[in-house]
Amino acid sequence: MSPGGRIRDRAASDRYRDRRRSMPRWNPVRVVSSLFPSEPGPKRLYVLATLINTFGSGLLIGSLPLYFTRVVDLSAARVGLGLTIAATVALAMALPLGELADRRGPVQVIRALLLVEAAAMLGILFIGDFISFLVAASVHLVASNALGTVEGALLRRVAGEDAPAFRSSIYAVTNLGLSVGLIPSGIAIQLGTPTAYRTLIVINLLSFVVTWAVLNKLPRYKPLPKPATGPRWIAVRDKPYVTFALLKAAIHPQFYVLTLLLPLWVVDKTNAPRWTIPVSLAINTVLIILFQVRLGSRVQTIRQGGLAWRRAGLAFLLSCCVLAFAAGLPSWAALTVVVAAVALHTYGEIMHTAGIFSIALNLPPAHAQAQYDGFSGIFAGTGNAAAPALLLGVVLSLGVPGLIGLGVFFLLPSLLMPAVTRWGERTRPQVSEALDLQAVDAVK
Repeated sequence: MSPGGRIRDRAASDRYRDRRRSMPRWNPVRVVSSLFPSEPGPKRLYVLATLINTFGSGLLIGSLPLYFTRVVDLSAARVGLGLTIAATVALAMALPLGELADRRGPVQVIRALLLVEAAAMLGILFIGDFISFLVAASVHLVASNALGTVEGALLRRVAGEDAPAFRSSIYAVTNLGLSVGLIPSGIAIQLGTPTAYRTLIVINLLSFVVTWAVLNKLPRYKPLPKPATGPRWIAVRDKPYVTFALLKAAIHPQFYVLTLLLPLWVVDKTNAPRWTIPVSLAINTVLIILFQVRLGSRVQTIRQGGLAWRRAGLAFLLSCCVLAFAAGLPSWAALTVVVAAVALHTYGEIMHTAGIFSIALNLPPAHAQAQYDGFSGIFAGTGNAAAPALLLGVVLSLGVPGLIGLGVFFLLPSLLMPAVTRWGERTRPQVSEALDLQAVDAVK
C-alpha cells in the first residue's frame, strides 16, 4: 500500500473514531433528525434540495406509467418502446453532460437541468400522441439521468473530505423523500382520475422549481483546475475505474430484487400473504433510513469500499438462499423467512451503496468527478436495462436454482472488488486533492 494511501486510511479512521465518540445512544427519532444538519450552510441546503426533489420523484413512481396508459391512452407496448428509446438517449448524453459540469461548475449545470425537468413535466401534461410522448420522455430522462451524474460533483464540493459519509446520509434522505412522495401517489392511483394524475405531475413540476430556488443559495463553485496537458476524456483511460464501473454494472440489478423479483416470487412461488410485498418494501425503506448513515459512515476510503462490497456480496448470497427456502413453506413460516431475506438484502444494499460512494468519490480526480460519474452511469444504465430480463426471464423461470444462482452472480463481482480497489489505490496521486478543493474559492 502506498504511503499516501496509508495516510488517507489513517485520517479517515481518526475521523470515524471521533464521530463514534460524539455519537449519542441510538434512537430512531434522533437518527432521522440527524440527517438534517443543525447548522446553516451548504450541507443543509443540499439535504433540503434532495428531500424536495425526491419527494417529487416519489409522486411519479408507479403513477407515471399509469398516466401514459390510462390518461394519454397509449398502449403499454408503445410506452415501453418509448421509454427504452428515451433511456438510450439519456445514456448517450451522460458522459458529455458530466464533462460539461466539470468545465462550467456543478451548481450552474444542475440548476439548468432542474429547469429542463420542469419543462419536461409541462410537456408531459400536454402529450397527445406517441411522438409528443417520445419527445417529452426523452427530455425528462436525459435531464433526470444527468442530474444523477452531476450530483456527485456538487456533493464532493459541498462535503469535502467527508463526502462518502455525507453521501450515505443523502441516500437515507432520498429514501425518506421517496417514501413520503409515495403516499399521495398511492391516493391518486386509487382515485384513478385524470385530474389526480395531472395533479401529481404539477406538484412534481413545482418541486423542481423549488429545488432550483434552494440551490440558488449555494456558493457558485468554480470549476477545479485541470492539468495543462493530457487527454480530455480521462475516465475512459483509467483502467481501475473502468473495471470498477464494469463490476458495478454487473451487481446493479440488486436494486431491483425487492421491487421487481420479490413481488412475483412471493405470489407465484410461496404461500406468504400478498400483503408481505408492501410490508417487505416498507421494512427495506425504514432500515435504510435508520442504518445507512450509522453503517455507511464506517466506509470512508477506497480500500474500505472494496471490503464493504465483499460483505454486501455475502449478504446478497445469504438473502437469495433464504428467500429460496420460503418456497413451499406454510403461510406464517413463509412470511417470516421472506422478512428475514429482506433484512439480509437490505444490509447488503447498505454495504453495497456505501462501497459505491467511497470508491466513486475517491477514485476520480476532483476536477473530473462528473465526467467519471457520467462514464460509470453508462454501465449502470446497462445493468438497469438488463435487470428485467435477468430477474424475470432467467431467475424466476428457473425457480429455486435460479435464485441461488443469482446470489452467486452477485457474490462474484463483490469478491473481486477488494483487489480492484487496491489496484486503484496504487495508481492514485500520492497527494490528496483536498488541497485542490480548498484552493479554489467559492464566490456567491
